[in-house]
Amino acid sequence: MDKSINYFKSIVNDIFLTDSPSGYSININKVLANKLDELGYKNYRVTPKGSFEIFVEGEDSSMTRGIAAHDDTLGLMVRSITSNGNLKVTNIGGPIIPTLDGEYCRVRTRDGRVYTGTILSTSPACHVYSDSGTKPRNVDTIEVRLDEVVHNQNDVLALGIQNGDYVCYEPKTVITDSGFLKSRFIDDKASVCIILSVLEYLKRNNLKPKYNTYVYFTNHEEVGHGAASIARELDEFLAVDMGCVGLDLAGNEYSTSICAKDSSGPYNYELTTRLINFAKEANLKYVVDIFPYYGSDASAALRAGVDCKAGLIGTGVCASHGMERTHMDGIEATMKLLAMYLTK
Repeated sequence: MDKSINYFKSIVNDIFLTDSPSGYSININKVLANKLDELGYKNYRVTPKGSFEIFVEGEDSSMTRGIAAHDDTLGLMVRSITSNGNLKVTNIGGPIIPTLDGEYCRVRTRDGRVYTGTILSTSPACHVYSDSGTKPRNVDTIEVRLDEVVHNQNDVLALGIQNGDYVCYEPKTVITDSGFLKSRFIDDKASVCIILSVLEYLKRNNLKPKYNTYVYFTNHEEVGHGAASIARELDEFLAVDMGCVGLDLAGNEYSTSICAKDSSGPYNYELTTRLINFAKEANLKYVVDIFPYYGSDASAALRAGVDCKAGLIGTGVCASHGMERTHMDGIEATMKLLAMYLTK
């Protein structure tokens, strides 16, 4: 799948550099529509909730499958404006707040304006604050310093900034010569790129999935209900998300993780076993793992009452919800496993 890996690398910046914190899918959906048009997939729509749905006809219509990755990311939102013109924030999803101190960001207003700024501790200067190095970093002790001449709350309001505006911080996406993808939001934009790359592979080789397949790019996974509104007629549903790395887990950045159980409980026994057997058959780098502090789009679908076999796979990701990293080996293994699942 060398051509598919090259395709993956060619779309990384378009996907990763498009702001899409949970609930803000306007721009990422435009990018997805453009990519799918280029690939020749026309049967798609944006759902009322803002997710992106594509129907891909299969060789066999006797059952229906679904796959999903979430294009929503962690983020922040303006919760108030201080008397000196800084912005207090609330978190969207679960970012590791201390890692945000010093990050550049963009504030997106409801009328379409974009302003740059920096996320800083409220004790940002070592020459001024005795606790600059020891002060806890949490949503109550960080603020956004705008790159605008503002002195008070009214100056900020005059810019069109108000409570409820999104604050999007920089992903800082890099693919190294040694094959690492390092960036914020690998969870789960790497999987978005993986699915698009598999769709490219199918189209380039004039292949169809074995069964009719719905592909979803959801936009509320980080807040718990991304795939809660997927098609109810699915017989199987496979979430493509991140694999966990650390503690006593088996996962690593160079393998695809097949999740047997997460915080929502075990995934479907037969489907999980089938994925393991596919990985063995193709001699893929893979692990089977348990994710104790984790939920997925498959979890959300099951909780919403979708009666289907559900599974979860993904490349191993180091430092999730912080400055994340994975390797092209893990991405390629996940890509190959997904392609086998769709075509067998």
